Amino acid sequence: MNFTLEQIAHLIGGKLDGSKDTKVNTISSIEDAEKGSISFLSNPKYEPLIYTTRASAVIINEKLVLNKKINAALIRTANPYAAFTSLLEVYDQLLSFNKNGIEEPSFIHKTSTYGSDIYVGAFAYIGSNVKLGNQVKIYPNAYIGDDVTIGDRTIIHPGVKIYAKSVIGSHCTLQAGAVIGSDGFGYAPLDDGSYKKIPQLGNVILENHVDVGANTVIDCATFNATLIKKGVKLDNLIQVGHNTLIGENTVIAAQSGIAGSVKIAENCKIGGQVGIAGHLKIAAKTQIQAQSGVSKNTKSGQIIYGTPAIDFNNYLRSYTIYKKLPAVMKQIEKIEEKLLNLQRKTQ
Repeated sequence: MNFTLEQIAHLIGGKLDGSKDTKVNTISSIEDAEKGSISFLSNPKYEPLIYTTRASAVIINEKLVLNKKINAALIRTANPYAAFTSLLEVYDQLLSFNKNGIEEPSFIHKTSTYGSDIYVGAFAYIGSNVKLGNQVKIYPNAYIGDDVTIGDRTIIHPGVKIYAKSVIGSHCTLQAGAVIGSDGFGYAPLDDGSYKKIPQLGNVILENHVDVGANTVIDCATFNATLIKKGVKLDNLIQVGHNTLIGENTVIAAQSGIAGSVKIAENCKIGGQVGIAGHLKIAAKTQIQAQSGVSKNTKSGQIIYGTPAIDFNNYLRSYTIYKKLPAVMKQIEKIEEKLLNLQRKTQ
């Protein structure tokens, strides 16, 4: 990254207060910044840091009035945090898409096709009839099975495993160690107490702008598809069971487990270490607090918590009572003792 402040101000829609030719080459926090870096100030309580920062430029709120002279140039915007986020996105894209070419040793089957400006890292394997879009980046030690399709500007990080027939959309990011299309957990119990494996013949479909965290696993469907819809964001270490559907723009935090055939609607927020039982329907805009165990369907916009999960406000009221139980028990014991003493006196 090497941009002038004029270019950055234009990029984020800000007003520059300083030399338009000043260049920056990195992004830093305001307290750790050095010359040549750009930072931001969003929360007014951190204003004192702007007077001591070494940053060459700082993005600030357009209404902020400074009471001391500073050395850094300023870029004023209506929303400094959003503007800085946009700048981080551009910076990340520059870093993520700066690799091109096919490294050796790697393997691409002769029947596979790919678009322009792709990158295939060393020791990556790409099977037969794979279709890669433009600017796809596949990092070392990734495995792409037969008949996989990957859309434009998708990044496959090191060690990702994508099983046969999976479909990955455009502008997706799969972090290191993610597994797409592994067998669903399907076994038929037999009379002798053993289990017979049920073949999983379906696939996984990730629509556009889906992010999958490190070591997250998405199982293939038994017949049709496990479907992850547009804009879904999955954290690290998540298990998504076979035949599951996750609706648009739903976000799920780390270590959550979703059993098979769950239908999660759009715009849901699911906290870390949540468990969702099989075949449930999670309605749109449901919020599930961390470490909850969900055992029944939810209603649209509902916030639930606990194991088994219940309405969030009911949980808080119940927990308030629960915390008082030791004191209540002492009171009950005192009342019992008084009653016994009265009983003895009357005998």
